[in-house]
Amino acid sequence: MRTGPTLRERRDQMVAAVGAVDGLGGELWRASSADLEAVMGEADRMVAAGEAARVLVLAEAMSRGETGAGPAALTPVQWVRAHAPSTRGGGAVQVVTVATAFSVPGRAAVKDAVLSGELPVRSAAVVLAEADRLAPLLAEGVEPAVVDGLVEMAVRHGPRGCRMLRPRLLAEYGLDGELQRDEDAAKRFVSLSQPRIDAMGMAEYRMVLDPEGRAVLEAALGPLSAPRPVEGERDLRCSDRRRAEALITLVRRAVERAEAGPRHTKCQLFVTVGLDALRDGLRGAGVAMGGPEAGTLLAPQTVRRLACDATIIPTVLGVAGAVLDQGMDVRLFTAAQVKRLWLRDQHCTYPGCDMPAHWTDAHHLTHWADGGPTDLSNAALLCERHHTIVHTRRYAGALVQDATGPRVQWDLTVGSYDRALATQSAREPA
Repeated sequence: MRTGPTLRERRDQMVAAVGAVDGLGGELWRASSADLEAVMGEADRMVAAGEAARVLVLAEAMSRGETGAGPAALTPVQWVRAHAPSTRGGGAVQVVTVATAFSVPGRAAVKDAVLSGELPVRSAAVVLAEADRLAPLLAEGVEPAVVDGLVEMAVRHGPRGCRMLRPRLLAEYGLDGELQRDEDAAKRFVSLSQPRIDAMGMAEYRMVLDPEGRAVLEAALGPLSAPRPVEGERDLRCSDRRRAEALITLVRRAVERAEAGPRHTKCQLFVTVGLDALRDGLRGAGVAMGGPEAGTLLAPQTVRRLACDATIIPTVLGVAGAVLDQGMDVRLFTAAQVKRLWLRDQHCTYPGCDMPAHWTDAHHLTHWADGGPTDLSNAALLCERHHTIVHTRRYAGALVQDATGPRVQWDLTVGSYDRALATQSAREPA
């Protein structure tokens, strides 16, 4: 008993649909605005349905082995280009990628979204590529949930939105430490080009920042780059110009105050973390950085390093997400303390580094997150680069006395900080 049209009947319907497009341009001039919108919507549905049909046909052909059969055997990509001429300018590889995934366990969400017309083939190919890249970094059994998240983001925001989901997926589903490793690896690509100067003397730079750098820069630029009306007149500067002028203002302020003590903490973090993660020492989950860059995910050790030189406002969330405690600003090294550190340490204390004291951060030798006090006996100056290295490689530092006075001594053995902390904890009474 027949339950639907035969394949030949379906093909005839497709031919009729294509024929309906012929001569469409000659009729559109009569259409109302509502008619144009309706026709555009139907045309879009036809495109999505056509993409899904191409993938379905290819999947069937590959399952039969027909793409490589016959006297002139073709690869799947060549087969698509031969029988779907519109892909010769690009797109055949994506069709093959998606069709191949139809038979892969755990990719059902991609197949369903493509066949429903919600997910274009181009976006589906990006979802599959991202899923493959994430697979080795994920905890066991979470891949279907990750694919679901990627599909949902790609449906709503396209390929770019799908790629931007990686940090959140690693924070929620990644193996322990993967988000931190991802952010540490990103630092290798941070760069600022030399200026390219044109005939008018205008200079063009290219800057690449990691998530931490972007969050810090945007937090600083936000207030300075906002529109500023003058005597009731609108600020007609475009956004790019306001941001460039704000960056110049930041540099001028930094240069003017280079020799002065810090008047304010360098940044302010609103750290939102689950109660269990807080009890575990922030070692297993990503942390959101608030302010103008609300929602930026920073890995735990990145937050720990920033906590050496920032105002921390902890917001502890219970299981249901209710706010249990909204903390007050935690007291950091004061301007007077930092000046004493400048006098004591003279420069960055990392072995072999002579970065001037006024270009360094005040680092807690026993991290603030581990209960370290904000005292000079628990402090050391570190430049930005070595501050990052000390936290990433978990180096331990200690204040020692020698003939010349107090100095900071570093144990440059990876993990020495954790061993020192364990030893200290074992000595403390329960």
